[in-house]
Amino acid sequence: MKPRQQRMLAVGLAIAGLAIAAVLTLRAFEENMMFFIDISDVVKGDYPNDRNFRVGGLVVEGSVVRETGELDIEFTLTDMKNELTVVYGGILPDLFREGQGIIAHGRLNDDGKFAADTVLAKHDEKYMPPEVADSLAKHAAAKAANQAAAKAAAEEQRASEE
Repeated sequence: MKPRQQRMLAVGLAIAGLAIAAVLTLRAFEENMMFFIDISDVVKGDYPNDRNFRVGGLVVEGSVVRETGELDIEFTLTDMKNELTVVYGGILPDLFREGQGIIAHGRLNDDGKFAADTVLAKHDEKYMPPEVADSLAKHAAAKAANQAAAKAAAEEQRASEE
């Protein structure tokens, strides 16, 4: 082989190696990527059926149910618009409590409940996971707008009756 052919072969093998590495890396990312889905989207049925995903929200007060002596726990998450029942069979984080923000990793089971593999709780009083904070803010704003519209409609009706 001539030196020119050797260089071309080396460049070709290097490009092929980089392409293979890129494909393998992207495939690994695709398999391990976990999407955050709003509770409202899960309730509407807009979630991936074939893979795990994350949901987050506030634990509804009075919704935590645990049998004495069992690790299995059931609780309800809310995004201030909709609620989703979560089932978890493990040890909860020390900071898990009602009224606090959490993120759960898992998938929806046949009963329509979210079967969590992992539950993550916020780590201090002021922190809330960005995904959960965004979701709660979006639904709280929509709820406030609906209440304002209902109040305006009621006042308009009262004014027209007088």
